[in-house]
Amino acid sequence: MSNTLSPSGQKVQDALRALGFNNAVMELQTTTRTSAEAAQTVGCRVEQIAKSIVFKGRQTHKPILVIASGPNRVNEKRIEELISEPLAKADADYVRKHTGFVIGGVPPVGHLEKLDIFIDEDLLKYEEIWAAAGTPHAVFKLTPSDLLKMTGGLIVCIK
Repeated sequence: MSNTLSPSGQKVQDALRALGFNNAVMELQTTTRTSAEAAQTVGCRVEQIAKSIVFKGRQTHKPILVIASGPNRVNEKRIEELISEPLAKADADYVRKHTGFVIGGVPPVGHLEKLDIFIDEDLLKYEEIWAAAGTPHAVFKLTPSDLLKMTGGLIVCIK
């Protein structure tokens, strides 16, 4: 772990501070791109990883962020019901354009624009969870309550 954050890591740290949170972004030597890698790196269960998955509305092209518990697959039909339109996959360019971050490092905060955010109810089972912090090597620890407060996301069953 380095004392100086990358520009993306610092952007997340600044966003957390601006929202009134004291969570510390950590940049690590090993990758945290996948939930399994992140869990192994920080020493938690894969279920405690709050993975960010970006979709887009097929008609509106509006970005949708789903924050899911590590092993859970998103039931896209459920999200489509919530947004009242079909979903489309978001490619790497779309994710960067709308969030300002690369796939594998999309945090729950600090995006370039406001996103509709849906939070997996399974994350509420844990005292602490871990989220990406701007790069595939950066994470921060938080509570489910913090996640709800900092994102204003809607808690849903995503499975």
